[in-house]
Amino acid sequence: MDTLIPWQRVRVDGYSMTPTLAPGDLVLVRHGAGVRPGAIVLGRFRVLPGVPVLKRAVSPRDGGWLLTSDNARAGSDSRQHGVADVQARAVWIWHRRLGGVRGTRWSAIRRWVGEPARVRPALDL
Repeated sequence: MDTLIPWQRVRVDGYSMTPTLAPGDLVLVRHGAGVRPGAIVLGRFRVLPGVPVLKRAVSPRDGGWLLTSDNARAGSDSRQHGVADVQARAVWIWHRRLGGVRGTRWSAIRRWVGEPARVRPALDL
């Protein structure tokens, strides 16, 4: 995936990453950023290439990453879908349920990175 701007704003849609991320939270991700175990990442499972997901990176495997949900009862992850290709790493989270981070101006970020993409949890197949 080629990107002109390395930053992307993503809106969480689903409960698979609670309590870390909740529906409506906004996540700023950076494409091309280094990934290490424990990082929250934007990726796509190879068996579901059309479904972007926000998950926690576990370990590198077969040229991709194994990803896991923080709330395994509410979503699926690499245990069901296998290896994922990571596209970006989360660098900042705005928790809507907490009113965000004081002093942050999303209007300035929106002008720079555009409207957020909606990320749905991986389907339970």
